[in-house]
Amino acid sequence: MPVTTCIFDAYGTLFDVAAAARIAAAEPQAGALATHWPQLAENWRRKQLEYSWLRAMMGAHCDFWQVTQDGLDWALEAEGLTDPALRERLLQLYWELAAYPEVPDMLAALKSKGLNTAILSNGSPDMLQGAVGSAGLGDLLDDLLSVESVGIFKPARAVYDLVGQRFGCAPSEVLFVSSNGWDAAAAAGYGFTTAWVNRSGAPMDRLPAKPTMVLPDLSGIAALDIY
Repeated sequence: MPVTTCIFDAYGTLFDVAAAARIAAAEPQAGALATHWPQLAENWRRKQLEYSWLRAMMGAHCDFWQVTQDGLDWALEAEGLTDPALRERLLQLYWELAAYPEVPDMLAALKSKGLNTAILSNGSPDMLQGAVGSAGLGDLLDDLLSVESVGIFKPARAVYDLVGQRFGCAPSEVLFVSSNGWDAAAAAGYGFTTAWVNRSGAPMDRLPAKPTMVLPDLSGIAALDIY
């Protein structure tokens, strides 16, 4: 059965999660962040994900904005950065993350094929609306699906259920695209065709399922022979 519906993770897949720290580090008031930003960005993202998994296991759900703030606070402390104004600036920039350069053309090409396109993300609805609006992608996406409607973070199966509930499609009709290897693997185990966008050349995660395909970026998505 051909794919009819293309679903994308948001943070790290469509949107560059390192952009907030990189932009802040280039500003005149950056101070110590100018040299610390790569490590801060890495730690911020790692803790953001870890806290989502831990909260899911603990049954202590909160929205992704709280997880994002908690991850940043850990990362700032780890780098010895204590300026409240820097914290606020980084959080502000997170609402304005840049999309990767190939994203608009890729989504437009999928829409020209008559495919459904949507985001499926840990992000809260207001965060997703902010990112999509800032990047100018609203006309290229049919919906923004958030884990907030089920109250648990990925990779819980209830999250992937949202796709079929929204679009009325079977798992075999879905291409799910994520920059997180664990997310692409879990979605493959669920029954989606999956593409892991492995921009950094990281090793494959050792999990019960594996992504259907591994791509270096999003530029080849529309040309895949699955539609």
